[in-house]
Amino acid sequence: MLYIVSTPIWNLEDITYRAVRILKEVDYIACEDTRTSWVLLKHYEIQNNLLSFHAHSDDNKLNKIIDILKEWKDVALISDAGTPWISDPAYNLVRKAIAENIPVCPIPWASAILSAIVWSWMHMHDFRFLGFLPIKKWRQTLFAELKDKDYTVIIYESVHRMLKTLDDMEKVFWKEHKIVVARELTKKFEEFKRDTIEECKIYFAKQNLKWEFVIVF
Repeated sequence: MLYIVSTPIWNLEDITYRAVRILKEVDYIACEDTRTSWVLLKHYEIQNNLLSFHAHSDDNKLNKIIDILKEWKDVALISDAGTPWISDPAYNLVRKAIAENIPVCPIPWASAILSAIVWSWMHMHDFRFLGFLPIKKWRQTLFAELKDKDYTVIIYESVHRMLKTLDDMEKVFWKEHKIVVARELTKKFEEFKRDTIEECKIYFAKQNLKWEFVIVF
């Protein structure tokens, strides 16, 4: 069985009893970064065999995990934070497991997407998650296509491109267009900023930006 296990975004208390049990019981844990995952595993006294599996892993690593699963052993896949597959390196492994008729079981919980949209004032009956935007190509085209949308959009953005993204949004939407920016979710200095694009630009230009952002608009 391949388990897709959600882990805390940051606060180590944000994990389910089931997730802890699965991580203790499986034969192997495939981690995006074993050093990062070790902090969580040590906190919950989870001692297990760790495998490294990330976005740059080659086919040899993927096939090694598949071979382990074919031996009727259980593997739990975790990312550095949140749910694997959501902007994390799970896609190829899960597709390969399904193609090989290996059972896949999701263990849900933490989600930066849901945390941000639940806090926002925007409707949830129709929303789209676009992940990280293209760095250059199709970026402006994508925003232009979203100009007349009638649904809520959620994107991730890195600290390095945050201000540029707000600038790009301002060129397509009007300055008074309301958005929500969430950062450092579940951390001590967790922050939600609900304001116009213009005001968000001014505000975050004065901040010491760190980590990743969630933008809802």
